[in-house]
Amino acid sequence: MKTVNAIMLAGALALSANPSFAGDAEAGKTAFASKGCKGCHGAGGAAPTPGTPKLAGKDAATIKQALSDFKSGTRSSPIMNGMAAQLSDGDVDNIAAYIGG
Repeated sequence: MKTVNAIMLAGALALSANPSFAGDAEAGKTAFASKGCKGCHGAGGAAPTPGTPKLAGKDAATIKQALSDFKSGTRSSPIMNGMAAQLSDGDVDNIAAYIGG
């Protein structure tokens, strides 16, 4: 019985550690391309442009936080602040779901 409880607790913790977003990954893929993200970060965030951070492999929470910080100005990058300012909150959620999915 203790083993079953431990397994259930581990499963619950694993699920809570990686929150899901209401974002739509397909809409995020479209926004990633149409909003200009793909131009520097490459398809799927693989970063073909030297000096551009690789986004592929990062979780959705990290992507959402970074975009939100750029959008609000909490995080400073002349290029990313301007790019993120164009994104709606829905775009941020969708792009996070696409990259982090």
